[in-house]
Amino acid sequence: MATEENTEHVAAQLNAPDGDPGTMASAAHSPNRFVAYFSMEIALENQIPTYSGGLGVLAGDTIRAAADIRLPMVAVSLLYRKGYFRQHLSEEGAQTEESVEWAVEKHLKEEEPRVSVTLEGRKVELRAWCYTVKGVRGYEVPVYFLDADLPSNDQRDRDLTGQLYGGDPYYRLSQEVLLGIGGVRMLRALGHNELMRYHMNEGHAALLTLELLGEEANQAGRQSVKGEDIERVRAKCVFTTHTPVPAGHDKFPVEYMTRLFPDQNRFFDVKDASSADLVRSVLQVEQNYPDMVEAARRGASVNMTYLALSLSNYVNGVAKLHGEVSRKMFPNIPIEAITNGVHAATWASPSFKDLFDRMIPSWREDNYSLRGALGLPPEEVWAAHLLAKHDLLETVRKKTGLKLDPDAFTIGFARRATGYKRADLILSDLDRLRQIAKNAGPFQIVYAGKAHPRDGGGKDIIKKIFKAKKALKKAITIVFLDDYDLNLGGKLTAGGDLWLNTPQYPLEASGTSGMKAALNGVPSLSILDGWWVEGNIEGVTGWSIGEAHRGDPGPETPVDNAYDAESLYSKLEGVILPLYYGSRERYLDVMRHAIAINGSFFNTQRMVQQYITDAYLR
Repeated sequence: MATEENTEHVAAQLNAPDGDPGTMASAAHSPNRFVAYFSMEIALENQIPTYSGGLGVLAGDTIRAAADIRLPMVAVSLLYRKGYFRQHLSEEGAQTEESVEWAVEKHLKEEEPRVSVTLEGRKVELRAWCYTVKGVRGYEVPVYFLDADLPSNDQRDRDLTGQLYGGDPYYRLSQEVLLGIGGVRMLRALGHNELMRYHMNEGHAALLTLELLGEEANQAGRQSVKGEDIERVRAKCVFTTHTPVPAGHDKFPVEYMTRLFPDQNRFFDVKDASSADLVRSVLQVEQNYPDMVEAARRGASVNMTYLALSLSNYVNGVAKLHGEVSRKMFPNIPIEAITNGVHAATWASPSFKDLFDRMIPSWREDNYSLRGALGLPPEEVWAAHLLAKHDLLETVRKKTGLKLDPDAFTIGFARRATGYKRADLILSDLDRLRQIAKNAGPFQIVYAGKAHPRDGGGKDIIKKIFKAKKALKKAITIVFLDDYDLNLGGKLTAGGDLWLNTPQYPLEASGTSGMKAALNGVPSLSILDGWWVEGNIEGVTGWSIGEAHRGDPGPETPVDNAYDAESLYSKLEGVILPLYYGSRERYLDVMRHAIAINGSFFNTQRMVQQYITDAYLR
């Protein structure tokens, strides 16, 4: 645990600067940062393709909120010169990918320091590129992107900062070494020497703990890590886990580690009880190994999640339900929950920003004031919504040539295309969909989302949507927009009349797209999973698909697609479409409640404040 003296010191710094504008301005550029936030991906701008989806978008929103509330944070990620990928879809929905080339120098500022990490005996030099996030009061948070593409490096090492989530598992582990170990070294070289908390956003960053352990051992004049080093490092670290899917937790053969670090065979003093316990926990074995070479010979694996769990003073899931799921997955570890949020000023559409600026002028500095949306004139909310809807339909026209009906009820769905997100659930019974459109009123569906290049099941789901699109074309218009990114995500979440979310319970850790929709007065129709368990007030902020689950949630919870599809259809036909077409004023009540209740709470301003009180000051 952190000492009382440390806690008071951190508290004093977290609450500064305040009051004097001159002090604030100088502090905005001060190198004294006390929280280091590490994430494999961070989404900051559309033109900086250093993200793939939700994890990176959350990271970017977290950093923006930290700048808004003047939290002395610094962030670290990797630079991906080839981005994630650009998505192309054929007429049948077959996805192909190409690399994204972008001009790093146009968007980021190169920093002077160089640091190195040794891989397989080779010295890999790293530089950092800086992006400065400026908050609503002018406070700045620097984000450093590590880059190995330097002439001094071997070509295979230069390529390590080439593609996000590319390559084989050994490539991925090598990237994680650069992020965790190289990231800590770069922060030291940049003068960030007063850091007191290291926040790992998912297990990709877990290797930063090894660098911190090495620092502690070196300061004590030792080559091997002992129990006192472990306690000091644990007091500094915070870990957020994002996935309830077991396959989503990185595991690598110990043999990879011994190949990367041949001279670190006895890094842990296995004669020390605490050190031996840590090694057993991370390797998920019951016996002790004399060294890492023997562990590799026996086929052991390093579990990055267990490394982060074992060396963190505070661990959290990203929604209350996800906290329950995580405690079941890791039963011997205390896991809390801080529900995700979105950055309100980023995800409110231009028309809603204008409305909020006029009617709720403090909303940018104080997101809680959005609860005042209950008092917004309904006609103003509807006018703002129509502008956002027009923007989405115009985007559809430009990308596909299709002119959607602006008067028709529009359903939005945008997620990574993968099996458990069930983008095809609404398409389970096409005849039923035709009947709903005929009986309750016309509707159209706008889809977007990328499948990971190696996710064949995800690619098949996109093809299935395209097949349904052709089958339904006379009754229901379906469009699928390619190359989903930050810009398109903003238009989709703001421009629909309903946001649809159909994950397989309980595999949605949190989900944030519905929070973005709520900020724009777009209610959700969603499975009661992730954040929606907390955000749904039936018929007030939106609607549920199915009932709340009872008992212990676990990844093995049985799936009933037919039940979920029937619930979706009956809610759409019997409640939502009649309300939209037959009682527009009541639909507008739901829209205003979505902003006032969910928009005012499910934001990163509240989330980061909770991290400060629950995790950073712990």
